[in-house]
Amino acid sequence: MAKGKKLKALQRRRLRAGRLLLKGVAQAEVARRVGVSRATVCEWNERLAQGGLDGLRRRPRGRPAGLDAGMRGELAQALKAGAMANGYATELWTLARVVRLIAQRFGLQYSASQVWRILSAMGWSCQRPAGRARERNEQAIREWKQKRWPALKKTPAPSTG
Repeated sequence: MAKGKKLKALQRRRLRAGRLLLKGVAQAEVARRVGVSRATVCEWNERLAQGGLDGLRRRPRGRPAGLDAGMRGELAQALKAGAMANGYATELWTLARVVRLIAQRFGLQYSASQVWRILSAMGWSCQRPAGRARERNEQAIREWKQKRWPALKKTPAPSTG
């Protein structure tokens, strides 16, 4: 079963249990009908008492994000402005530089791998600059390959045999 379908099925089960609890069905009977432990139904009953059926809907998992939408927007603007505009000697953004940028701007410490996940979620991808000199002259290279290189290249000696 796909992850999304499984999560929806689990939520439907919680909501079904919640409706049964609201009708006054005993927790043990609810546990038997939906196929979970009594302890789980007890937890769901507490969530139901605190937040109604909405309290049984799927909750966000994991630690809350440190960078909210506004901070991510500000980070994107800083990245678009370029590394040199942010005090670096070259325009190359590295994960280490982005880690420092986030620490300086927002006071948040992230590992390089977490910054990679943040950038990926923002739609940024790894870009490697072309390793070519700006002064590269394609015409001169083509002429060298056609004229000079054949003159320099060793040719096998004619076989005497």
